[in-house]
Amino acid sequence: MAEGVDDVALGTVRDGPVEPLSAPRQSPAHGVGRSQGPGHVWSPDRTPFLPHHHRVAVTARRKVRLAIINPVSPAASIASATATLPRPPVHPLPMSSTAAHLDLEAAGPPRPHGGGPAATLPSSGGHPPPAGRETHVGNVRKNLFLAYKTLGVVFGGLVTSPLYVYPSMNLSSPTEGDYLGIYSIMFWTLTLIGVVKYVGIALNADDHGEGGTFAMYSLLCRHADIGILPSKRVYSVEEPLLHDQSTIARRPSKLGKFFERSITARRVLLFMAILGMCMLIGDGILTPAISVLSAIDGLRGPFPSVSRPVVEALSAAILIGLFLLQKYGTSKVSFLFSPIMAAWTFTTPIIGIYSIVRYYPGIFKAISPHYIVLFFLRNKRQGWQLLGGTVLCITGAEAMFADLGHFSKKAIQIAFLSSIYPSLVLTYAGQTAYLINNANDFGDGFYKFVPRPVYWPMFVIATLAAIVASQSLISATFSVIKQSVVLDYFPRVKVVHTSQQKEGEVYSPEVNYILMVLCVGVILGFGGGKEIGNAFGVVVIMVMLITTIMLTLVMIIIWRTPLYLVGMYAVPFVIIEGSYISAVFTKILEGGWLPFAVSMILALIMFVWYYGRQRKTEYEMVNKVTLERLGELLAMPEVQRVPGLCFFYSNIQDGLTPILGHYIKNMSSLHTVTIFVTLRYLLVSKVDERERILVKRLGPDGVYQCTIQYGYADNLSLKGGDDLVAQVTRCLQRHIETSTDRQSPISTEEEVGNLKAARLAGVVHVRGKMRFYVGDDAGCFDKVMLLLYEFLHGICRSALPALGMPLQQRVEIGMLYKV
Repeated sequence: MAEGVDDVALGTVRDGPVEPLSAPRQSPAHGVGRSQGPGHVWSPDRTPFLPHHHRVAVTARRKVRLAIINPVSPAASIASATATLPRPPVHPLPMSSTAAHLDLEAAGPPRPHGGGPAATLPSSGGHPPPAGRETHVGNVRKNLFLAYKTLGVVFGGLVTSPLYVYPSMNLSSPTEGDYLGIYSIMFWTLTLIGVVKYVGIALNADDHGEGGTFAMYSLLCRHADIGILPSKRVYSVEEPLLHDQSTIARRPSKLGKFFERSITARRVLLFMAILGMCMLIGDGILTPAISVLSAIDGLRGPFPSVSRPVVEALSAAILIGLFLLQKYGTSKVSFLFSPIMAAWTFTTPIIGIYSIVRYYPGIFKAISPHYIVLFFLRNKRQGWQLLGGTVLCITGAEAMFADLGHFSKKAIQIAFLSSIYPSLVLTYAGQTAYLINNANDFGDGFYKFVPRPVYWPMFVIATLAAIVASQSLISATFSVIKQSVVLDYFPRVKVVHTSQQKEGEVYSPEVNYILMVLCVGVILGFGGGKEIGNAFGVVVIMVMLITTIMLTLVMIIIWRTPLYLVGMYAVPFVIIEGSYISAVFTKILEGGWLPFAVSMILALIMFVWYYGRQRKTEYEMVNKVTLERLGELLAMPEVQRVPGLCFFYSNIQDGLTPILGHYIKNMSSLHTVTIFVTLRYLLVSKVDERERILVKRLGPDGVYQCTIQYGYADNLSLKGGDDLVAQVTRCLQRHIETSTDRQSPISTEEEVGNLKAARLAGVVHVRGKMRFYVGDDAGCFDKVMLLLYEFLHGICRSALPALGMPLQQRVEIGMLYKV
């Protein structure tokens, strides 16, 4: 990536019509879009729809936005798999993706999900075609295959939790009644939180196929004016859609109006969304540490001479090796992830059944909730504190929601209900049955209940499963950071795509090595699984409570669910998760401080970056250079149009960057041909060559706008014999020759001649660097926030990818903004 660039933001495009350089497209019949290159579907008015990665989001102001990530305002999320939009007055749950498409298309047929041509629906009553049965069978097979793949990506942390749940508990002379009560707590936690909350409700609260706390925040921002920070629009176009939506659907609820009026409430909501995301990053630190450490601890059973420091050293070595391999990507070994996790998922319940039959066949009587009541009556305060250990049984459940963008909702539901949930219920039942007969073996609660003949095979499977679970969380952390960077919610770090086929496979060197240091530090610093479990419990339950609160807001503000149904959901889960939080908070001094410290530091970094970018955006919008102002500047007698071709990089949406005025006033010149270049990042693999470079004229002669679109697998260094200047000038010449809306007083031939002459005279690339100057009269809050922002800005990477520009052609224009 090129260094030293400030305000060239990835994926920002100025509003207004931008003309593609390909031949004019014919509108298909019946209002159905057709394919224009891989992954693109064009509507009759030539508005591009990008399936999966870019979904159409509808705001109350009748705008359609194609967005790419979990944002803090009307922008959708990254790597979407399905699109759902709620119709609150009609249904308490969001509509299906088909309904969403039909609604957005103004009763037109649904668009295809790929790059192929859209098929029109039969006109005779809308009956499905004869191939519908085959399509249904194909969808079933696809969902089953995706459900199988989720085992290696989504459920790694959840399904490996039996390795460390019982060892993390601080039990003291446990009795049979204690173990029955603990199993009853774990069973109902898995059932209520796993099945009812996530599988039954939360998966329906996606934001165009993407899940997680930021996705729900995006959903809320789009249905009520509650965002407090600007988002980076990737693509927006005004269209009078939603004419069939009722007035009630667009009218904000009373709770929505409260958030719109209260800046404090909006800030608290934003903080919750940020904290939820930061807690997931904290999960990426703790899951590798506790999973690998618990798996390698199995060496101490057959070899008592193996000490705890040896186990810690081996675990740290495995993790260091895993982190060092991240730069090569996971494509070559990812096909092994699902088989490994499938082997773990289906062997542990078999051992559990064996243990139930051998040690305690009546274990399932503990499903009765009265065992929970007896457990708390008998253990009182100690029983309440043990909740901090039992909460680990639901570790990784949030991944079902957070990873929704990579799989379909149905695939995740199938995988959880058919394999993960039964596996955990049977595995914990088998562990508990063994411990009832061996009450003091809870410190090694997993390996002790494994039969001797299969001990070493299970040790190998457990170690591999722990590594796969660690890899899943590491990859998820990379993805979250990348999503935040793409939409300018986090300081820019280097992000490398390790696969040309899979958008989600990314690697960030800075993040990778920070994670490695923190994971190894956790293992060597905390040592025992109990201490790490204390820290882990804080992360697990805090994310879940934030999800519960935000999901309640979604029900009220968007779905318009009746209040008694909202209460039936919110009250029980707030009580359950609040009880867990009250227990894990007692572990703050015993390790629970770590995720809080990490999360608060990350949240502070994000908010400081947000605030600094907001102040810059406000300054640019207030001081932007309009086309009229540009004409006035060029009309000044001291300003000369010097020969040459200038590429001026800008990210302003409406108008031109203030640095342009600064440049003209100080240089008293502008090149005869000046092209304002904006980069637009699209979440597709490769942008079709016909759509790569889009140009249009601006007002004064010789001034143009150019938008360069690129996907995650596109090489922006433009190697291979063709450079940026050649591509842009060639496209611009074609545009001049084929344009029908000429506004220039000179002829086409003269305009083309000027372009060629300017290129021969010399090429220069101008980039702006606007910095804050914090004066003594600035407020204390501004001083702290903006000084921190300037520090972060100074150490982060450039926003402009390397475009293969010769060093001698680069010019940087600095500008100070006094606060």
